[in-house]
Amino acid sequence: MTPELTVLTLAALLQCGQMLLYSVAGNAQAGTRAALSPRDRKVELTGTPGRVQRAMNNHFEGLILFGIAATVISVSGQGTGLTAACAWIYLAARVAYVPAYVFGLVPWRSLVWALGWIATLIMLIAALL
Repeated sequence: MTPELTVLTLAALLQCGQMLLYSVAGNAQAGTRAALSPRDRKVELTGTPGRVQRAMNNHFEGLILFGIAATVISVSGQGTGLTAACAWIYLAARVAYVPAYVFGLVPWRSLVWALGWIATLIMLIAALL
């Protein structure tokens, strides 16, 4: 497996971990009744559970672009040391993003988000060159 696909798999596992964290935090705040309901009414999480949810949703968004970048690089055989490094930077940034968002670490949350986004952008551009 290419380094880029390895990191993509690890990023997916990170997302699974975030989903689990969200489930626990959301259930703790909203209660079992809300968790088991068909959610015809939107459940608004606040405080830490709300931040956990938003961090998870943000990773879903970033994972789409990173998944495209990692797949294109790997399938086209264009992996280089640069693209592998960018993949690992993306993953490190996403791991750091979770506590930065959950604990409201300003401006670190935005800086680590930007680092992951730039790493993904470099991979996408590298795929075209």
